[in-house]
Amino acid sequence: MRLKVAALAAVALVATLLGGVGPASGAPADGPPTPLPEPKVHPIQVTGPAAERLNLIILGDGYQWDQQQLFLADVDRNLAVMWATEPFRTYRDYINVYAVEIASIDYGVRCDPDGRVRHPDGTIRDTGEREGPVNGKNTALRMIFQNGCNDPLSRGTVYGGAPVDCAEYAAYYPAGVNPCETGNQAHNRILDTYVAPVLGIPRTSQNVQTLAIFNTFTYGGIGGTNATTSGGSPQGPLISLHEIGHSLGTLADEYPYSSRDVVRPCYTGGEPSSFHHTTYSDPAKMVADQHKWWRWIGEESLSGGTIGLHEGGGSYPCGQRRPSEHSMMRWIGFDFDQVGLEHMVARVTGMRNAGQMSIRHTPLGTVAPDSVLWVETGQPRYHELQVTWRVGGPDGTVLDTHNSRDLDLGDLDLPAGTVVHVEVRDPVGPDGIDWVRNPSTGNTATNSGYNGPRFVQTRQWTVGETTAEVSPPAATITGATPTTQPVAGDEVVYVRTNHPNDRVLDVSWSLDGRALPNPHNSRTLDLGALDLPAGTHRLTATVTDPADRSVSDRIEWTVDNAGPTAPRRLSEPLTRLSGDLEHPVYFNGWDMWLDPQDDRTGYDQERHVVGQFRLDRDGWYNYFGFPEQPMPESPFRFRHSGTDVKALTYGNLGTGGLSKAAFEQTLPDDHPSGGFVPGFGTHLVEHRAIDPAGNIGEPSAYRATVLPGGSPECTRTLTGPQQRVVAGDGVTCLRDARVAGGVSVRPGASLVVSDSTIDGGLTTTGAQAVQVFGSTVNGPARIAGTTRDVTIAGSTFNGPLALSQNVQVSANERYSRLAGAYGPVLVGSRVNGPLSCAGNSAAVADFGAPNTVNGPKGGDCAAL
Repeated sequence: MRLKVAALAAVALVATLLGGVGPASGAPADGPPTPLPEPKVHPIQVTGPAAERLNLIILGDGYQWDQQQLFLADVDRNLAVMWATEPFRTYRDYINVYAVEIASIDYGVRCDPDGRVRHPDGTIRDTGEREGPVNGKNTALRMIFQNGCNDPLSRGTVYGGAPVDCAEYAAYYPAGVNPCETGNQAHNRILDTYVAPVLGIPRTSQNVQTLAIFNTFTYGGIGGTNATTSGGSPQGPLISLHEIGHSLGTLADEYPYSSRDVVRPCYTGGEPSSFHHTTYSDPAKMVADQHKWWRWIGEESLSGGTIGLHEGGGSYPCGQRRPSEHSMMRWIGFDFDQVGLEHMVARVTGMRNAGQMSIRHTPLGTVAPDSVLWVETGQPRYHELQVTWRVGGPDGTVLDTHNSRDLDLGDLDLPAGTVVHVEVRDPVGPDGIDWVRNPSTGNTATNSGYNGPRFVQTRQWTVGETTAEVSPPAATITGATPTTQPVAGDEVVYVRTNHPNDRVLDVSWSLDGRALPNPHNSRTLDLGALDLPAGTHRLTATVTDPADRSVSDRIEWTVDNAGPTAPRRLSEPLTRLSGDLEHPVYFNGWDMWLDPQDDRTGYDQERHVVGQFRLDRDGWYNYFGFPEQPMPESPFRFRHSGTDVKALTYGNLGTGGLSKAAFEQTLPDDHPSGGFVPGFGTHLVEHRAIDPAGNIGEPSAYRATVLPGGSPECTRTLTGPQQRVVAGDGVTCLRDARVAGGVSVRPGASLVVSDSTIDGGLTTTGAQAVQVFGSTVNGPARIAGTTRDVTIAGSTFNGPLALSQNVQVSANERYSRLAGAYGPVLVGSRVNGPLSCAGNSAAVADFGAPNTVNGPKGGDCAAL
């Protein structure tokens, strides 16, 4: 883990004499150099002056001096998920991002409850090797899992106190730096010394947000202005968004616990102060009282389901209610729902607590009648702001300027004393992109309406009598959509220019060398309106001074209009059903691997591509492999009741969706959050990718049917050509077999048929289990008196099929009790003859995968 100072100094001296400071990239460090490299600030994206933007500063902790590329890769993974999530996807250019490389003496984080060991390739991932929850690590920002040395479920990670034996490490720090500084002191020193000079604003500015990424695979993080997240955890980028939802968005937790494995009593207090929690239980009353999120009641939620009053939230399993079944503040992985998004977009456009949408403009006051007025606005990536000029004040005559940011007063011949007014509006209201339904003119944290200053700004000037001073020829692009990576194929690209006093500069656009029409001299270009062919394009903007056309400036972008993909691989099914979509059938659940991919044209290096999937159209969920499993090799696991990992349940197909607290499944049926039903049946899964430019790929889809039970272990397996088969005892399995003389099963025996053909029919009486998957039976089939289960999927019966007096033993008591008993299972099969069902323990069930019957249906099969 580390060497003492004297030994490390010797290692550093030898390395220096040999002309280096350590091993090749990727190899474990023998010891950090003394002193450690100074922190290095990387501008990831700079879209404007720090005073006019939100500024996200990402700091690395527990990355040793030779692990900084790992840190930068973790930064890219975090940002990729952030830029794929609204409102950050649309308002990306409202945010500056800097990454700060900080070399730590030790790798990892203090009191990591899992205590992963550094891998030979420099990463700290889940290799199965553990060093325990060490409390003696010395990392740059002193990150520590709160009580992680004692609590295996610890997840809150904070800036800690001075490390053990800190005074012995003075040689690693610059002169004058206290080696025993706390994590908060180190954070402040690094921001004051290295970051604030780059930003030009102090660390304490309210529009500065830090995110510390600590180097471990273990899940963890915490919110606040100085948020934290795990760099190596599969869910690390999702933790980041949740914590920024707290710190930037002032959103509260919506999950149902304080400690994951502890069931609290229902909340019984007064109305919560949180704008997205309530004690209301009747949606109609919420609407009648116009209370909290009443404007969104009944809408399809962006994070799945319907917005209403969903039980549980605010760390209580009941008594408080939240707007949606899922949202980022409920379970990481989903998007913000409309109630959270409405608030988050206001916080972004209003620069957190500033409460004002940032615009630049001609200095206010009296202006010459032949001068040019101008405003510079922010630019959302996928829609235009509305710029409205008026003569005569806020209620004056509207000028037809085609949304121009410039107004040449010389063309208007206005008399002195005329008031010229401009309104800049972000059309987020219900008549626009419908993200904000609160019409308030306020700008507070809980009352930011679409008519308020976070979304609307006005300015006005008075026309004077003096003539405008003529500006010398100049044409300079002073701001633009960033060129550091390709832009999306449907993005609104912009340029900002210098502003002569007496004229408007000309802007021309060209795509792949071909001039584009720009009849209104616009500074923006909506690529989405061009309907570009798929592929990569070159976009150019040229700014020219009409006073001297030899004076110009230009800028170029790569346009990425190649959609990303997320190819899938599924675990081996029992069989596959026919239809327009791939449709495998499984017992209990399945695994899915996604491999998000993108055309890398225009990118200097490998970039993270985000994968997403949606279960039963219930909200897009970010794909990350699986918790506590290696990335990206591990698949996402879908199970009828999910998989429990550290007291949370992932991949749940039943009540409540993909993720939930494990205890929620065992709450009593009469508990307000009880009544969990496992998710047997047929499910639709859609999956897609979002590339670094922001392009959202076309989704692919498949269905999967999950059946209760399992196949008995074979005691005899037959393949290939067979004569008549008699299953006399044990479990006979036919796999890729062709039986010429029919199959019979004696009492007490079992039969499992897979991908086989049976000529001569099938007869079973008193069998224990009969299962037929993806097979064909030519001749009559009679299955009677089975004592454990009958399961038929994806099979064809060319003749009559009779199911009678069979007992289907429940493979899942909770499902049978709450969803209803099921009899023989017949799914996705074809019966080319009569189908009769009588006397079975319950009605035959298709689990959402209908059968085709080309003959009469009788008994309890008549309803199939």
